[in-house]
Amino acid sequence: MVGQGRRFQVERSQAAHAIPDRQPTVWERVPPKNPHFTGREGLLKSLRDNITQVSAVVLEPQAQALQGQGGVGKTQLAIEYAWRYRGHYDVVYWIPAEKRELVPASLAALAPHLNLPPSSGLGIEETARAVKRALEKGEPFRRWLIIFDNADEPSSLSDYIPAGPGHALITSRNSLWAHRVQSVGVDVFSREESLTFLRNRIRREMPDETISLLAEKLGDLPLALEQAGALMYETAMSIDEYIEHLEEQTTALMQMGKSDDYPQSMAAAWRLSVHQLRRRLPEAIEVLRCCAFFGPEPIPRDVFRKGTEAETPRIAPILADPLMLTKALSVLGRYALAKIDSATRTIQVHRLIQTLLREELNATEQHDIRHEVHLLLAHSAPKDPEDTINWKAFEELVPHIAYSNLAECATPNVREFALNTVRYLYRAGNYELARSRVEELIAKWTEREGTADHIDVLVARKHLGNILRGMGQYSKAYDTDHDTLDAMRRVLGPTHSETLWATNSYGSTLRARGEFQRAREQDDELLRSYLSVAEPDQASIFRVRHNLAIDYSLTSDYTTAQDMFQRLMRDLSTARTGVGWSQMLGTWSGLSRAVRLCGDYEMAVDLGQDAFDYGKQQLTLDSHHTLLAAKDLSIAKRRRGDIDEALELAHTTYTRLKHLLGDQHPDTMAAAVNLSNAYRVKDDLDQAYQLALEIMPLYPQVFDPDHPFAHACRGNLAVLIRLRGDARGARELNREIVDALTRRLGQEHDYTVTCAINLLSDLAATGELDNAVKDGRDLHKRLSDDFGADHFLTLSCAANLSLDLRAVGLTSEADKVQEETLNRYHDLGSVNHPDAAYTAQGRRINCDFDPQPI
Repeated sequence: MVGQGRRFQVERSQAAHAIPDRQPTVWERVPPKNPHFTGREGLLKSLRDNITQVSAVVLEPQAQALQGQGGVGKTQLAIEYAWRYRGHYDVVYWIPAEKRELVPASLAALAPHLNLPPSSGLGIEETARAVKRALEKGEPFRRWLIIFDNADEPSSLSDYIPAGPGHALITSRNSLWAHRVQSVGVDVFSREESLTFLRNRIRREMPDETISLLAEKLGDLPLALEQAGALMYETAMSIDEYIEHLEEQTTALMQMGKSDDYPQSMAAAWRLSVHQLRRRLPEAIEVLRCCAFFGPEPIPRDVFRKGTEAETPRIAPILADPLMLTKALSVLGRYALAKIDSATRTIQVHRLIQTLLREELNATEQHDIRHEVHLLLAHSAPKDPEDTINWKAFEELVPHIAYSNLAECATPNVREFALNTVRYLYRAGNYELARSRVEELIAKWTEREGTADHIDVLVARKHLGNILRGMGQYSKAYDTDHDTLDAMRRVLGPTHSETLWATNSYGSTLRARGEFQRAREQDDELLRSYLSVAEPDQASIFRVRHNLAIDYSLTSDYTTAQDMFQRLMRDLSTARTGVGWSQMLGTWSGLSRAVRLCGDYEMAVDLGQDAFDYGKQQLTLDSHHTLLAAKDLSIAKRRRGDIDEALELAHTTYTRLKHLLGDQHPDTMAAAVNLSNAYRVKDDLDQAYQLALEIMPLYPQVFDPDHPFAHACRGNLAVLIRLRGDARGARELNREIVDALTRRLGQEHDYTVTCAINLLSDLAATGELDNAVKDGRDLHKRLSDDFGADHFLTLSCAANLSLDLRAVGLTSEADKVQEETLNRYHDLGSVNHPDAAYTAQGRRINCDFDPQPI
């Protein structure tokens, strides 16, 4: 602790010296430095002293807040601090924080810089949490500065502000921050600061008393002074003339009444700048008014470039003339009415100026301009939100959706854009924001159309079902998908493209509920429907074929599943468009899994290794899909007998998935099941048992108590209970499990059979050998008929039956069954397989369960 304090004391002493000549390792999203910044030296010193004093005393520095009214320059002060002291940090990162729901995405975008996987593999919320944890641990960087600009409610942002070795800086108009963190009050300029600023901004010799009078008229408000200085510099207007015009505008404002959202001096200075600019270049005012109905965050310049074809009568003539648009933007920047950032190609208008612009318009004008903004957003957006290449463009547009009241627009292409943003948010894993956005669309569109059966509402409800399923809320997803699909079939017809898409989504919900056979029947019919269309959508067909292969695997028809995955992989490999890396990897892993479940462990390992290598190359090691491939490879290695490799890979995969997705994500739970099974095969029964006890309660919570996965996982626990010496407890638990799985899936299902084989071992362990032999003979015959004599479950049952026959004195029959089983292993080329070795050694085979992705 002493060393930690000493380190920060040294850093504090360095602050008084020249800035180190170096750029931070990570310098992202920080706005450009204001060339006209002046004064504020006392505030900057106070801020720096506060940060270093706190750092010198405590191990985890507290956040600092710059608090003050709008227009006093809090953001500019934070920008100046970042630029001035950037050499003291390894990471400097800027987060727009006015809208709480947009903060996770901004924070998650820092992940790749911290050697964390991007949000495309994990989801926005989980990635944001991972970033916060990495910052707090100081890994890989201890010296970081994270700035949360214009943060509103402290309670809504506390989960995202990191503690730890770095520094968090907050700007806000909300005085409640002072109760949460140490705050520095930011007020208007001192008179001396105002004089210095105006001299530097106007760049002319003027009497101090005249400048002082202007500063007094403007209330020493920095934003108003910036407006005045820019106007006088651009027009060569004298201070006396400016003051005269300013008083005219102030008188007009007093007669009109004004909003309490901004000081009167700001409104007067703004009105004067707009009045002068309207006389010189009215087109610039039209552009500025348009910007007022975007959000206060940077507006991509391409919104105007790509919006030239939109039906926007007010702004269209300007957009159609690139020279005029360029001139208008340039003038707005010079008049300090907008910030034009050429590096990021964005336009930004201060929220106070936006408010003033909107308030001078009547309701009709506001409606018309807002509608033009809707059209510009829709025309500038990419068409395919599924393609990760387009995600950056969507990310830049999302902050402007709520401010522009996009949900109120009924224009078809605008609604299509609104739904595409929901799809982008869902695909990017930003489930909370996706859900709030789509629920707003559903409510507004239902009210506007007067019915919940309008096609746009139904499509939005379809997306809501996908989002709920992605959040793991399977019961709500089922209710939403079921009702939506019924309505679509009734209103749109069963072959409508949206109905077919909703049907595909519903199949995923059925699998999540454990209704495997029902999902298979529906997806089988869905594929036929897609293929019967005159011009089938190949991308949709690929998705349905993949889901149908999963259905066949979940209903124990592994041979058909293997054939389907093999043909799908061939077609994906030769398709020229519409195939993503994650889709290819999922199919590759599915094929490996189906081959393993057919009993060919050698081929399963080879395929699984290829899939895992592909995922590491095309995605990342920590990509969600790559880790699923790693889990399947670990299972295949365990079944082949590569126990040490399987255990090591199982442990690594589980650790990574747990860190990235949390304990209760289905894929993390499946990785934990695999690790427990690997511990058991390694004869580490205590580790296996402890982990199984942790996993077992999660399945009824995440799925439901009667879900097949919940029962089958208890079967793994029953094996461990027997191996740890409680054969009777294992027998009772397995009887209960077999009965439950028989009711849910039937006695021929793989899961039921697996637990039934283990139940025979329980009977043998409790001395009920006659029952073990009788039931074993019946089960072996049934397996031979249903699965085939060479299936790995049939061979496992036969190997164990030979042991029970020998135990009751039927030595001749036992020898015969054992010899036939070994011959089948030999004919299959599996003499080195662990189950074959167990059979030759006279050891009992324990069957286990690994949940498949659904």
